Amino acid sequence: MSRRTDLRFRATTAVQRRINPLLRRLPSQTVLETTGRVSGLPRRTPVGGRRVGGSFWLVSEFGEKSQYVRNIKADPRVRVRIRGRWHEGTAHPMPQDDPVARLRGLPRVNSLGVRTLGTNLLTLRVDLDT
Repeated sequence: MSRRTDLRFRATTAVQRRINPLLRRLPSQTVLETTGRVSGLPRRTPVGGRRVGGSFWLVSEFGEKSQYVRNIKADPRVRVRIRGRWHEGTAHPMPQDDPVARLRGLPRVNSLGVRTLGTNLLTLRVDLDT
């Protein structure tokens, strides 16, 4: 990772550590809940994404370096809060998917942030249980 990329990652995550606890309390905010790979505790992360049929799609701005992606790789069972309602499902990293094209179909504000701050985009699909 280049020095510039590392600085961007550290600056973004420092801001997210302060903002995310506030965002995840908002009932309208979409939240991804993973299981901590070391602690085994639930970890909630505000995300931007969109439900398409029985799946929920999102793009991680730091790819496999994101903590929630690392948690998903250890345990793919997740929950997603969409419009105030929790849905269980199984998450799948989709490295073959074009994350820039995927962002065009996701909520604009989040997509802009991911494109602007992201350094290693990775698409994720959550197959929701019915």
